[in-house]
Amino acid sequence: MTVVAQAEPKVRVIERRSTRVAYLRHTGAYGDATSRFWTGTVVPWMLGQRLMGRPRFGISHDDPSLTVPSKCRYDACIEIEDGYQPPEPARVATIPGGPYAAMPFFGTSAQVADAWAWLLSDWLRTSRLQQDFRPCFEHYPIDTRYDPATGAFSCELCVAVALV
Repeated sequence: MTVVAQAEPKVRVIERRSTRVAYLRHTGAYGDATSRFWTGTVVPWMLGQRLMGRPRFGISHDDPSLTVPSKCRYDACIEIEDGYQPPEPARVATIPGGPYAAMPFFGTSAQVADAWAWLLSDWLRTSRLQQDFRPCFEHYPIDTRYDPATGAFSCELCVAVALV
């Protein structure tokens, strides 16, 4: 697999805490469209709300192999403290805590779909775990890397799991 830093992606099971987030929703195709949503809408909104320098998350709610691209829902999320109420059009949600399979990723928005496919099919099938009801997400820690020349970025792909 060429979309991550190492030839064999390293997946580990971690315990995540529940995280309160403000989010903006994009409806439409995933991939480059979500990258443009982050740079053209989310980052300017974060700057205006003084929310830069915080962990971020990307939640894709729909399977693009089952949902037409124009109906796919994506939430760009920013970790917020208790009591903060963002102005419209942002909403507040909580990303549930618990066990997650986490895999590091470095690549472009065009490559991330292949990494998700490998994690959700190949790895999960042989892991003795199963995906549960909590959402999958991309976790962008404060030190996330981004290369404007190539569009490559780093994140952690997180799949909510339970023992079979």
